[in-house]
Amino acid sequence: MTDAAAHPAAPLFDRLGVPLPIVQGPMTGSDTPALAAAVSQAGGLGMLGCGMRSPAAMAEAAAEVRRRTDRPFGMNLFVQDTPMPDDATVRTALERIAPLYAAFGLKPAVPAQWCEDFAAQFEALIDARPAVASFTFGILTAAQVARLQAAGCTVIGTATTVAEARAWEAVGADAVCASGVESGGHRGTFLADFESSQVGTLALVPQCVDALRIPVIAAGGIMDGRGIAAARALGAQGVQMGTAFLACPESAIGPAYRAALAQAGDTGTRLTRVFSGRPARGIVNATMEQLAPFEADVPAYPVQNALMGPVRKAAAAQGRADALALWAGQGVAATRPMPAGDMVARLAQEWRAARS
Repeated sequence: MTDAAAHPAAPLFDRLGVPLPIVQGPMTGSDTPALAAAVSQAGGLGMLGCGMRSPAAMAEAAAEVRRRTDRPFGMNLFVQDTPMPDDATVRTALERIAPLYAAFGLKPAVPAQWCEDFAAQFEALIDARPAVASFTFGILTAAQVARLQAAGCTVIGTATTVAEARAWEAVGADAVCASGVESGGHRGTFLADFESSQVGTLALVPQCVDALRIPVIAAGGIMDGRGIAAARALGAQGVQMGTAFLACPESAIGPAYRAALAQAGDTGTRLTRVFSGRPARGIVNATMEQLAPFEADVPAYPVQNALMGPVRKAAAAQGRADALALWAGQGVAATRPMPAGDMVARLAQEWRAARS
C-alpha cells in the first residue's frame, strides 16, 4: 500500500467534511480570508493565521470567509504570554536597529503593545467557532482544549518534536501538525531548545505517527502532490502547506515579496531570530545578513517582532525586499504562482497520479 489511508487513527479529514488531505498553512500577515475561502471551496482546508490579529479582526476575518464559502475552515493562534521587558532591554534593542529606522526616515519608539492579548484572542476564537482551531508557539491546558471542543472545534496542536506531539495528545488535542525544520516562518518549538528541536519532516512524521493514537498532519517542505503522497506513505493523514500558497494572488504579500519568491533557489532560506526574536525560516536578504551578528542578543518574540514592525511596514510600502521578513520554507524554489483554487486542484491531481 502506497498510502496511509488505512492508518488506525480516526479519519480526520472525513470527520471534518474536507474532501482533500490538504491544509493551507496559517501564514500570519500573509494569508487572507480570500485565500482561506478559495482553498476550502476547492476541497482543502483554508486557514486564517490570527496570531497578530486583534479579537475584532479575528471576528471580521472569520465572517468574511463565511461570506465567501460555506465549507469548513480553520483559525490559528500563537500561544503566548504578554511580555514585560525591562527598559534597558528595549533601549538596547532599539539602539541596535536604529540604523534601519533611519534608512526609512523613522524615529525609534516603543510600540503601544508588544502583542495581542492571548486570553482575549482565545475568547474570540470560541465565539468564531471555526471547524478547526490550531495553535503554535506553546500548548493549551486540557480545560482550554475541552472548551474549544465543546464549541464544535477540532483542536490541532503544532509540534516540532515527538515529545511536543505527545504533550498535545495528553491535553486532549484531536490531531497534531508535525512541523519539520524545512517549514517556512516561525518554529513552533515549546518544550526544548530550538537547536535540539530541528527535526526534519521525513524523520519527524513517522515517529509522531508511531508514538500517537491521534492523527498526524505533516508540514515542512511539501510543495506538490508527490510530497502529499510521501507524507501519507509515512502515516500522516494529510499535509499542511504554507509556502506553496504564498504566491497565489489571494495572499497578502506585495510585489517585492513575490519577486523574492520567484528568484529564490533551493539554498535561499535560513533560520533567523533577527526579525522577530524567535527562530523563523525566511529568504536571506540584506537585513538578515546585517543583523546576523546579533542573533543571540535580540530580545525574544514578541518584543523584537514589535520593534521591527515599523521597518517591515515601511519596507513593504516602498517595495524593498531587503528589509522584509520574507518567510518561506526550503521548498520555495518550487513555488508556482496560480489562483488558490487552481493550486488545490493541481495538487489533488498530482497526488492521485503519485499514489497510483
